[in-house]
Amino acid sequence: DRYDKITDEIKERLEYELGVIKSMEYVDYFLIVWDFIRYAKEKDIMVGPGRGSAVGSLVAYALKITDIDPLRYSLIFERFLNPERISMPDIDIDFCYERREEVIDYVVGKYGSDKVAQIVTFGTMAARGAIRDVGRAMNFSYKEVDFIAKRIPMELGITIKKALEMNEKLRELYETDDDVKELIDISRKVEGLPRHT
Repeated sequence: DRYDKITDEIKERLEYELGVIKSMEYVDYFLIVWDFIRYAKEKDIMVGPGRGSAVGSLVAYALKITDIDPLRYSLIFERFLNPERISMPDIDIDFCYERREEVIDYVVGKYGSDKVAQIVTFGTMAARGAIRDVGRAMNFSYKEVDFIAKRIPMELGITIKKALEMNEKLRELYETDDDVKELIDISRKVEGLPRHT
């Protein structure tokens, strides 16, 4: 139901992509990803529209894995899955962080813990991310953490220490609210540490 009319261009592209997916033996992968995205949407868990090279796949779009039409934007399938290069497909999926565990629990429950693994890449925890993660762990409400995190300037290389020097409101909160002081002190300790993304 993505298109009102199936044109020759759509048909040819789908046949090509399905042929590549089948020959590289990734049919099950696409169906599993489709399954847990369908589950998330049925449970009203926010799912991002798609990002990275997977948005170049018409099959992913047709299965509602992504919401970006690769034909409309002239996106290239081979950036995602190239039959001349042996590589695993990588579908970047963003879920609402507050309900992400529900999706993971669904996948583990359906396919078995012996068949499911989380693969992560590591980046470092930036100032705002540190505030948000520590605030969540300390049971601050989303609104409270968001208010504090937004006091950190959106600036390359900003640290919490610099933000305290630059932002009078943040400094005032730090000096007058013991909970905020504890949040910021802990956040400064984890700032810059590796984190999964």
